[in-house]
Amino acid sequence: MVRTVNNLKTAALLGGLMALFVVVGSRWGMPGMTIALVMGGMMNLVAFFFSDKIALAAMQAKEITIADGGVEGELVRMVDELRQRAGLPMPRVYICPQEAPNAFATGRSPSKAAVAVTVGALRLLNKEELRGVMAHELAHVKNRDTLISCIAATIAGVLAFLAQWGMLLGGGNNREGGNPLVGIVTVILAAVGAAVIKAMISRSREFVADADGAAIAGSADGLISALQKLAAMSERIPMANPNPAQNNLFIVEPLTGSSVLNLFATHPPVERRVLSLREVGARLRHQAA
Repeated sequence: MVRTVNNLKTAALLGGLMALFVVVGSRWGMPGMTIALVMGGMMNLVAFFFSDKIALAAMQAKEITIADGGVEGELVRMVDELRQRAGLPMPRVYICPQEAPNAFATGRSPSKAAVAVTVGALRLLNKEELRGVMAHELAHVKNRDTLISCIAATIAGVLAFLAQWGMLLGGGNNREGGNPLVGIVTVILAAVGAAVIKAMISRSREFVADADGAAIAGSADGLISALQKLAAMSERIPMANPNPAQNNLFIVEPLTGSSVLNLFATHPPVERRVLSLREVGARLRHQAA
């Protein structure tokens, strides 16, 4: 039931993103609206077919296999065991060179999925914590959150770009009697609206992925400890060369180094997630007893 409500809410919110896209385009009349609608559709197609490649390339991710041995091989074996528990096909597994500890999943479907973790997270987390993180990411894959998140990130990123472009142009065409101040306010509201909508999509799904991830791992303890560690370290170490529009992909909010961007958090507070997970853990222990 919760997942169905989330899916309906997400469809409505994605529609809201497209509406904002058209609002920005309307500052340039009917041609602008048409162009915005076409661009929005194109961005959806790009996100559908290439979202995984875009996200992985942005993070300079390197694919690993069991044959790599060592930490890499152990990580792949862990993901393989967890995906079997979740009833999923084997995703591709990646390591990203960033020191900022974090992880994410991407791909338009479970059969095209990829999970990735940064070098910083591998150094920070013990085996149980890493298991909880990978289970959380597989829960996103199972719930098909990855495609939705990438589409939202793509449209929101383009909206932010259009807003900046609109402000540089003065927010409208004065020769047609447009008010520059109204135009500037419109594009600012579009950028803020995109950030808020994207945050709502991500926040509503993180709680579900936390609960499902704990069930896949068999315990909530590892994920609880991992979230606390990741949140503490992520507040201190900025993500190298991040794409802010993709913040909602990560398991915890990455520090971008920009106080303005950090105002639009795409994740619920870790404290609330931990409280929710403690309840999930109690239920899991009760079921196992």
